[in-house]
Amino acid sequence: MNGEINQKYSPAAPKRALFVVTQSEMGGAQRFYYNFISGLDRSKYEILIAVGSDGGGDLLARFKENGFSVRELKFLKRDISFSNDLRALLELRRLIKNFHADTLFLNSSKAGFVGSLAARLCRKTERPKVIYRIGGWTFNDPWPQWKKRFWIILEKISARWKDVIIVNNKHDFEQAQTLKIRPKQKITLIYNGLDVYRMDFFPREEARLKLFEKISRQAGRIFQAEKIIGTIANFYPPKGLEFLVEAAEFFKNDDGIAFFVIGDGEDRQKLEGMIKEKGLEKKIFLPGRLTDAHRFLPAFDLFVLPSLKEGFPWSLIEAMAAKLPVIAAAVGAVPEIIEDGKNGIIVKPGDAAQIAAKIKEILTNDRLAQEMGIQAHQTVLFKFNAAQMNNQTEAIL
Repeated sequence: MNGEINQKYSPAAPKRALFVVTQSEMGGAQRFYYNFISGLDRSKYEILIAVGSDGGGDLLARFKENGFSVRELKFLKRDISFSNDLRALLELRRLIKNFHADTLFLNSSKAGFVGSLAARLCRKTERPKVIYRIGGWTFNDPWPQWKKRFWIILEKISARWKDVIIVNNKHDFEQAQTLKIRPKQKITLIYNGLDVYRMDFFPREEARLKLFEKISRQAGRIFQAEKIIGTIANFYPPKGLEFLVEAAEFFKNDDGIAFFVIGDGEDRQKLEGMIKEKGLEKKIFLPGRLTDAHRFLPAFDLFVLPSLKEGFPWSLIEAMAAKLPVIAAAVGAVPEIIEDGKNGIIVKPGDAAQIAAKIKEILTNDRLAQEMGIQAHQTVLFKFNAAQMNNQTEAIL
């Protein structure tokens, strides 16, 4: 959608919902938007999706392909910048006014603050209902204390401009209560969910062949491995990927085991440097971002989530839906998803030695791996399903 949006308002028209997110790469917030919005009845809603200019545009492209109206927000960016943030504020205020939004649905920390302030600055007759969904409080990121405190203050202040706040795990819900992050109406907990039967995974051999071919082209040699430990993540500090690299070092002399980290991001150079420094170039591989990365999960024998901070990790429940045994750090919703030793294994955040020990435990026990994979799949199927997530969220919308 190009140019200004200035559509004539009609009381009989469908509810106008403006969805805003900071970045366009397919992270957790973007996955939620894509899954949720795609399932809405378009006869009931006039939908506009506005996305910041960072992230490569994958989310915008997907929505365009499905016939949705989209708008790139030139000045809405992840990093704090007074000049860009002020322009983003004005950009969003103008968009809210011209679209005549009944509901403003904000996803991610930066969009949450700037978007709710933009709504607050609108005249009362133009002010939409503001819903804010946070997939993990940003003040839980591995940042200096001053920066954590700064974001706590921003969340507390901006909560007053929001009608409803949605969190996706009990830990974040309890933090909001403790820190007195209080929206005008309520804060509510809605778990993420998947439609297991629509996951369209590649068959195991096809997934492995595609990954092996990609790595072979990058390395300039034929690649093979008997066992693959993998993860899918954006390369950001909260993902704790350096601890997976350190865990891989414990398997340095085992030629039958390889590690794959699908994704990309600002920490790529750091990870590549660690891999080279530890002599793990033939052990751990970074194939980059892959379209619909979840489809490659059956190529793995084991999925590891080494995060230092999460809300409710999509990649984890996707791996569980693929019937993989999983190892995950005890952050965010992970203890709510995994029953340790039954449908997965929980480890301490930042403990590479423990990750390595648990990898070895699973890889040397086929029966345990198979049983955990089955239990993981059942957990997603019955406890974290898409219909429940969508119905609860639309009831608020």
